[in-house]
Amino acid sequence: MASILVCYGTGEGQTEKVADRLADELTARGHDPTTVNVKAVGSDLNVADFDAVLVGASIHFGRHQKAVRKFVGANRDVLVTKPTGFFQVSGASANEDGAAEATTYVEKFVEATNWRPDRIGLFGGAIRFSEYGFLLGALMKRVVESGFPDVDASGDVEFTDWESVDAFADAFATFVEERTGDAGSTE
Repeated sequence: MASILVCYGTGEGQTEKVADRLADELTARGHDPTTVNVKAVGSDLNVADFDAVLVGASIHFGRHQKAVRKFVGANRDVLVTKPTGFFQVSGASANEDGAAEATTYVEKFVEATNWRPDRIGLFGGAIRFSEYGFLLGALMKRVVESGFPDVDASGDVEFTDWESVDAFADAFATFVEERTGDAGSTE
């Protein structure tokens, strides 16, 4: 059983949902995940104490959360010694047309942090109209209408492909097991 840190930054909560799902899948594989929002990371969290690390961030207006970039920067020297993965949650990953854009965000993150994760997962996010004010809500409705004409913009919309999230968790668990020699249990 490997201890795996799953840390994330989130805007409206979709990245947290993805992190929780990843942790559930890792648990099902017999591993011991610890899920933490990077904004709540205290000085008592020691990344070196974990066998592997997953870092997640969402994209808002073309940028990842500053707290995630800071977390990676502060822990980069430890991250490069462990099996790691990065998962990104964005509207760009919601369909094939946005794949190049989503990949560009990851490339910018890698360049800015000087950290090259071993595995990368790109997942569609969500649009929470119910949480937006008037101006942001109007802007996001235009985004949905122009980029996702088949989507009903009258309520919250979730684009996450949960099967892809599960597959990424499974692939990451396999990678960790191979790197650490510590196979999880499926009991």
